[in-house]
Amino acid sequence: MTDKTTYRFAIGLSIAASLFLLMLIGAVGVIGVEGDRFDLVYFGVVGIGVLGALIARFRPHGMAKALLAMAAAQALVVVVALIVGKQDSPVSSVTEIVGLNGFFIALFVGAAWAFRSVAHPDYPDP
Repeated sequence: MTDKTTYRFAIGLSIAASLFLLMLIGAVGVIGVEGDRFDLVYFGVVGIGVLGALIARFRPHGMAKALLAMAAAQALVVVVALIVGKQDSPVSSVTEIVGLNGFFIALFVGAAWAFRSVAHPDYPDP
């Protein structure tokens, strides 16, 4: 793939993963039952990505960092959910919480890797 194609793939993956996460929250909820207020923390994950993209001005180095920050925030959500006992809900087990969030973490890390692969060391972001 060319750099331009890889960059477009990374942007598409980032947007698709974020929209899918938000859609999942609205449709069935990610942790706990539908409408659980804990799911609102995922808006923070997406907000980190949006803010990071704006700060990076959509340049590959910065976008890679923003996507890694999203993945870290998503992982933090898992840790907090398990600490507060969300796995005790009848609809959320540890496996489901870790697995579903791990899926999104993998998507965000994959997009970060794609951005990093098109970032040229000769032209780093300011």
